[in-house]
Amino acid sequence: MAGTVMERTHTPLSVWFWAAYLVSSQTPGISAVQFQRQLGLSCYETAFQILHKLRVGMVRPDQDRIGGKPGEVVEADETYVGGRTRGKGRGVHDMAVVAGAVEVRQRKRAGSLNKRKTGRYAGRVRLALVPDRSAKSLGGFIESTVAPGTRIITDDWSGYAGLSKHGYDHVAIAERGDPQVAEEFMPIIHLVFSNLKTWLRGIHHGVSPQHLQAYLNEFTFRFNRRFYPFNAFRSLLGIAGNATAHTYAELYAKKSQTTTSSGCV
Repeated sequence: MAGTVMERTHTPLSVWFWAAYLVSSQTPGISAVQFQRQLGLSCYETAFQILHKLRVGMVRPDQDRIGGKPGEVVEADETYVGGRTRGKGRGVHDMAVVAGAVEVRQRKRAGSLNKRKTGRYAGRVRLALVPDRSAKSLGGFIESTVAPGTRIITDDWSGYAGLSKHGYDHVAIAERGDPQVAEEFMPIIHLVFSNLKTWLRGIHHGVSPQHLQAYLNEFTFRFNRRFYPFNAFRSLLGIAGNATAHTYAELYAKKSQTTTSSGCV
């Protein structure tokens, strides 16, 4: 177990393997409370620590950038995650900014009267917690996650204005603050954001900003492998076997460093 996320653990390996299987193969994943109940663990902190350390194993060190193929399109946008803070009025107080990019792929499916219909669906996704909506933050996210030369569609926010100078075929949609326009021209990334927020609220009932990036990594890992759940389990074990995770003290420290990678191949 040395040199893995299970290093110095006192928990039986069977519990770790069950955790890896449940968090990778089930569509909604599993919360620490659910995991504690299912395996009869006496301590919630043990369940939380196991799942959080496995999230470190969901980030492949040699991950590549999405896009880059001829004719492939990537949609990119940012969203706020969290809720209003009581006593601070309306607005986005204490909400976290999450940047996202997703490959838009075309597929053919059989339609009525043996006609062929084309449809768009999401390929690989990348998600990252960013400090703000500035050009430095959003542009830096795109450069680290999307291959140069890719045709990338965003809204007309100024944070994306310099993408063409960095080798991207950038198309800015003039949505002027109208969410319906943005969803019409960038439906896939907004679907990803919707699924992400539903998952955070429904399974975990909210996540603290301190650990948000780790949960983004989990969502990305499972989303990119949604068509191959058993491969996700094997992949998680493989990556976790070559990764080191935070200690218990680091996980619960007020200023502990969260995983900064934007996802997994």
